[in-house]
Amino acid sequence: MKNIGDISFNGKRVLIRVDFNVPLDENFKITDDSRIVAAIPTIKKIIDEGGKAIIISHLGRPKSGYEERFSLKHIVSYLSSILKTNVAFNDDCIGKNTANVVSKMNNGEVLLLENLRFYKEEKLGDKLFAKKLSELADVYVNDAFGTAHRAHASTAIIAQFFPNNKYFGLLLEKEITSLEVVLKNPKKPFTAIIGGAKITGKIDVILSLLDKVDNLIIGGGMAYTFAKAAGGNIGNSLVEEEKISLAKELIDLAKVKGVNLCLPRDSVNANKFDNSAKTNTSEITNISDGWIGLDIGEKSIRDFSEIISASKTIIWNGPMGVFEMSNFEKGTKKIANAICKATQMGAYSLVGGGDSVAAIKKFGLANKVSYISTGGGAMLEYLEGKLLPGVDAILS
Repeated sequence: MKNIGDISFNGKRVLIRVDFNVPLDENFKITDDSRIVAAIPTIKKIIDEGGKAIIISHLGRPKSGYEERFSLKHIVSYLSSILKTNVAFNDDCIGKNTANVVSKMNNGEVLLLENLRFYKEEKLGDKLFAKKLSELADVYVNDAFGTAHRAHASTAIIAQFFPNNKYFGLLLEKEITSLEVVLKNPKKPFTAIIGGAKITGKIDVILSLLDKVDNLIIGGGMAYTFAKAAGGNIGNSLVEEEKISLAKELIDLAKVKGVNLCLPRDSVNANKFDNSAKTNTSEITNISDGWIGLDIGEKSIRDFSEIISASKTIIWNGPMGVFEMSNFEKGTKKIANAICKATQMGAYSLVGGGDSVAAIKKFGLANKVSYISTGGGAMLEYLEGKLLPGVDAILS
């Protein structure tokens, strides 16, 4: 794997693709700095060796051209403070003015360029746009795992313009290494915990995991589609009617493959989608009409925790319930605690996906798992066995 330990950066212009797609509040303050913090070791190594760090990223989903709320200028002061050096900002990412600013950089300096997605060519994987970006630098480093599954100009296309000078950043290398642990040589029993609202988007990873895991735990909103597939009454709970037959197939397939598919037995229900709603607990297959399942119940927590405690390799993607509401966070919190306890006992635990990461941070457990992935979609696609364009571009 070509990483940044293989090159001296002194005097070189280094284009670093990071993932600074961080959430901002209405005052443009960063509410979760995880992705910025994760990229700091790569940036610091480059500038400490005398390289000129030219940082490129996207932020949000601008529709057409410049949008104030998606400008990377909002990141500058925080990035400067965390790097402990002045970070310059340029209000474009290509063009003569940008090239001129780069040409005046001194060794060890940092320049952040404006949001790549202000150009539609970025998402289109436009070759000319990639070429214009490439002309700013001598070396290309990809450290953006969160977008490695996208064939965008700055993640996949640009690498061809650096045939001998393209490298994995420290974060991207660590992400791949961590995923390889669970894919190539997982210690048994191997347990995957898949939650979240819908089966849609996670079908392929579930199918792939059925060939690898001993236990597959299903929680969150998607569990109610499985409960209905099993002939249950789920009241007014979230359900993907068009996926009921698929859920039945997955239940049958797990049996054929000898995988212990673990579905919740009970459900914490509310009479409306509100933290102050009236609640009750029932079997997940016997929820009264007018009630919505919003969390797993005590029996499910106990079942899942027992399986997790006996596991040696654990993947977690997706919460068990609506953990953002305090009255429906217990299932997710207890499962997170079970994962942390298993880790303490020697299991390898990998947590990924925005909601899972948000949950484990909310509960103050981020430092008690083996690894937290910065890319939900990229992590899922890698687990599916897909080749990630951003990774393949460096390897090829």
